[in-house]
Amino acid sequence: METEIERFTGLILLSGVDKPGITQELFTVLAPFSITILDIEQVIISSRLILTVLIDLNPSHEKAIEADLMECGSRLDVDIATLFSKTAQSSIAIKQGLVHVVILSTKLKPAAVAEIAGAITQCGANIERVTRTASSPVTAIEFIISGSSKSIVSSALSPVAANHDVDVAVSKGGLLRFAKKLVQLDVDSTLITQEVIELLAMKAGVGDEVIRITEAAMRGELDFEQSLRARVMLLKGLPASTLSDVASELVFTPGAKTLIATLQKLGHTVSVVSGGFSNVIAPMISSLGIMHFRANTLSVSNGVLTGELEGPIIDRAAKATALRDFAVMESVTMEQTVAIGDGANDLDMIAAAGLGIAFNAKPAVRAAADTSLRAPYLDSVLYLLGIPKEAIEEG
Repeated sequence: METEIERFTGLILLSGVDKPGITQELFTVLAPFSITILDIEQVIISSRLILTVLIDLNPSHEKAIEADLMECGSRLDVDIATLFSKTAQSSIAIKQGLVHVVILSTKLKPAAVAEIAGAITQCGANIERVTRTASSPVTAIEFIISGSSKSIVSSALSPVAANHDVDVAVSKGGLLRFAKKLVQLDVDSTLITQEVIELLAMKAGVGDEVIRITEAAMRGELDFEQSLRARVMLLKGLPASTLSDVASELVFTPGAKTLIATLQKLGHTVSVVSGGFSNVIAPMISSLGIMHFRANTLSVSNGVLTGELEGPIIDRAAKATALRDFAVMESVTMEQTVAIGDGANDLDMIAAAGLGIAFNAKPAVRAAADTSLRAPYLDSVLYLLGIPKEAIEEG
């Protein structure tokens, strides 16, 4: 009866100045031995290479492997350290229930990373891997952790994010992380930097009145539909040609085109929903190749605005309904939907989505969302979804 050979686990750590051929040379040295590769991680930081390899090996080869690696390190002018053990070390590749934590900041401080790592430990979790996915204009760091759940980790990290002014997103690992998503965007102060109704009000000479009604709605004195109808009535008599004038003045939020182009390139679907007006935003949405959108419609008669609206009102509830409807159309589960907005009328869709993101939002919206973005770059959403810088399509 053939005796089963006891196996060792070996950890190889290579570090030094990066240059072509190092990775090839290392694995060429390992090739003659009875080795199985369990895990590999390589990163380059400021021209410094760090390469780690986890292997399964025959213990009788330990000394020879170590000797050959030392000779390889001398030849390449790099440092190589090894650790061989009888204790089985599991590979991250075969662990189940992994959770991804992405932190974003324009100025990431050590104290923030320390407190985040501490909170993860307090959850009973272990950090398996840390990777930088972006460095400009924001720094994005992704932690892959094991030993805890998304909900527990998310709850633990929420106060840490607030304390250190960093943005944190927590998501499940596995194939679903890369499955097709539906990403739904608000328009005013999210997709674009302006508020369309205020632009129209300025053209009509009623800017102050519109702002006054908006502020009353924000104080809870008027609901969304009441405030919308009151503001639209002030636009009565405005020439319809003004709609195209305002459409030409719309300014995309920095990173908006990049976000949409990248999502579409990767096979995801983007939808738009707005409490604003389709008469103004439809050309912009069409130019972005977006098929699904809903917005309010201004009534026009004899070449002027009537001060009324046509069709159903797109309010807070209607935005969530649109998200659900578009998800069905695209065969995307609600868990795989993302909603991005800044105002109170975005709260229902943010709550309904698998990932609700408050973008430069008011405190109440940030508190209700799964995560928030403080940096004024809409393409930062891509890092929260685990999409690295090199996969981003410049818009």
